[in-house]
Amino acid sequence: MATRTRDAGQGVAIPLAADPGRIVGILGGMGPAATADFYAKLVRATPARTDQEHLRTLIWSDPTIPDRTGALLHGGVDPTPLLLAGALLLRAGGAAVIAVPCNTAHAFIPRIAGEVGIPFVHMIEETVLGIRARHPHARRIGLLSTTGTQASLLYDEALRRHGFVPLAPTPETQEARVMAGITRVKAGIVDAQTRALIAGAADELVDAGAELVIAGCTELPIALEGAQLRAPVVDPTQALAEAVVRVIQREP
Repeated sequence: MATRTRDAGQGVAIPLAADPGRIVGILGGMGPAATADFYAKLVRATPARTDQEHLRTLIWSDPTIPDRTGALLHGGVDPTPLLLAGALLLRAGGAAVIAVPCNTAHAFIPRIAGEVGIPFVHMIEETVLGIRARHPHARRIGLLSTTGTQASLLYDEALRRHGFVPLAPTPETQEARVMAGITRVKAGIVDAQTRALIAGAADELVDAGAELVIAGCTELPIALEGAQLRAPVVDPTQALAEAVVRVIQREP
């Protein structure tokens, strides 16, 4: 197959992928640290022995995308136009699939998927399928996430569809611990206090009967790194990375 090129300026021709079916598009920036965490996990999830065996990846990290929770709960600026623009940019770059390392953004994906025309790897569904495969006897699943994700019922519906019972924090814990911890991570504050906020919320879910806890905001695995909790923590960022590798490996 002939190699396509583009002019990078000053007469330099840069080869483009001869097989665009093996390019992963990452629609990120929500937030930037979560996007970096996802890419690192994608690299680690790839069974590669050399640089050349890793996945070709395009990352569009747009932190100007409006707040997803604000749009869902308070009539804030709709993030859909910028999500669509980013996805179309990735498609134009040759992406065969798109991963969105933001749980709350998945509430908006159905609005743009038809216009983009290439598959999105669904973080929430892959997380729940992973729970069913790895924890077949679990039933009561705690969910830590943004208030927007809670309100959208993204995880609730997926968990119930697969026979699980979702458990959510109390409204007080949701604001004082979960959202406060997420806000700290987005501000670059990942310290013992941040970890204690999220770990305390997880412990409350365990006290309520949760057998597992989903870290259902991409800032939460960052906050919980190294934390010792009383129940297993499910990392949707990791689930998404592993799913992307499986999808790409199935490409011809």
